[in-house]
Amino acid sequence: MAAYVGLVSHTSSLPLRPRLPPPSFPKIKFSPMASMSNDPIREWILSEGKATQITRISSVGGGCINLASRYDTDNGSFFVKTNRSIGPSMFEAEALGLGAMYETGSIRVPKPYKVGSLPTGGSFIIMEFIEFAASRGDQSVLGRKLAEMHKSGKSSKGFGFDVDNTIGSTPQINTWSSDWIQFYGEHRLGYQLKLARQQYGDSTIYEKGQRLVKSMGPLFDNLVIEPCLLHGDLWSGNISSDKHGEPVILDPACYYGHSEAEFGMSWCAGFGGSFYKAYFEVMPKQPGFEKRGDLYMLYHYLNHYNLFGSGYRSSAMSIIDDYLAMLKA
Repeated sequence: MAAYVGLVSHTSSLPLRPRLPPPSFPKIKFSPMASMSNDPIREWILSEGKATQITRISSVGGGCINLASRYDTDNGSFFVKTNRSIGPSMFEAEALGLGAMYETGSIRVPKPYKVGSLPTGGSFIIMEFIEFAASRGDQSVLGRKLAEMHKSGKSSKGFGFDVDNTIGSTPQINTWSSDWIQFYGEHRLGYQLKLARQQYGDSTIYEKGQRLVKSMGPLFDNLVIEPCLLHGDLWSGNISSDKHGEPVILDPACYYGHSEAEFGMSWCAGFGGSFYKAYFEVMPKQPGFEKRGDLYMLYHYLNHYNLFGSGYRSSAMSIIDDYLAMLKA
């Protein structure tokens, strides 16, 4: 990703390149800049954000879905994303994901502060501003911190999340399930296969993909899968480091799933040997890890096919065909 000074928004997983509010505070004197009646962002910053003056608002690099801005104040800086056409549900889901990751106390993520609607339509999210370093930092530290998040982020509800969210701009269904194979087959692969048939009339990839979904059980033989909190969209554009070199991950598509599913975007994440070595020292590699790698990439290849078109179809189809041959399905 580009080396922006600040928190750069890549809410989209596009390869085309990427809550609790503080308690009430005493009444404060607002800056003349703060005409707040129709600006809920300023209103929050100048009240619950404990600032008395907004000194500068600047645009920062963003993704293809949202606008991103840095608000500098006399009480530090805030990072704000806005979307003029989508209601607050998308940002509410993002805030829940960021909050869940933040609460693990493992890897650094921007702390979400406020989500709301814009009076002219659309929505916003205010979060912690993190000043980024020029590089992504140490891969081994990233691997260890990510594993610590997976180890500590557990769910008693099974696989899924409390709300549906998005993967790029594609809806991601997170209905709870006690069965990982069922969840992944229905809400990940199955959903994307249906989209491909609806969008492109692609009955071939749909039918072959459904055969894989029905026959993929042996890939998980003798495996105990515990629900782990996943970032869900971990590619290079959503990974950075702060000015102290600590890894930062952002723009999640969180849910509780099999830890290995986190590597589904590894084809554009740049994970190296030191990353995996450090990760597996905390979360030991499970039997059959290599056999399942492409299965988890398939979800993201299908999503890219649905988002960006036929350029990703051959990769998805090749994975499906290889698994059908392996499984003799």
